[in-house]
Amino acid sequence: MSEIELRQSLPPLAADETVRQTFRADRGAYWRDHAWMAAAAMAAGMAILAALGNPHVWTGAVGGLAAIALRAFYLSTDALKSEWQLTDRRLLGPGPTAVALSDIGKVRGIGSAVQVITRSGDKYLLKFLPDRSAAQARIASAAGVAG
Repeated sequence: MSEIELRQSLPPLAADETVRQTFRADRGAYWRDHAWMAAAAMAAGMAILAALGNPHVWTGAVGGLAAIALRAFYLSTDALKSEWQLTDRRLLGPGPTAVALSDIGKVRGIGSAVQVITRSGDKYLLKFLPDRSAAQARIASAAGVAG
């Protein structure tokens, strides 16, 4: 996807609004997260089959891996297009997402993602970031909240 197409998927900037930081989904973080999900799904599948007394416990690993691999390949195109922009006033995300910095109540990290929670309780997730800690700190600092 070109820069112009990405920019068109974000809400428009106000006349004197400036972009301070852009956060894009990272391919390495995407595949690393899916590798961890696959390991967890494989372990869970094997544990469930063992608890049920199934003599073919190894099939839980195959099923868990297949499920996460299918999910990863199916969603990768859309997930890796994701872009967020931090401006001097708002956090802009895909589609119509625009959160005023003054509305942000909490910013926290979850794996390679940053969760932004507004004072009214709305939640937004910036996923598959290459440096989650830096993004979390930057957004929290801009919003004036603890990160």
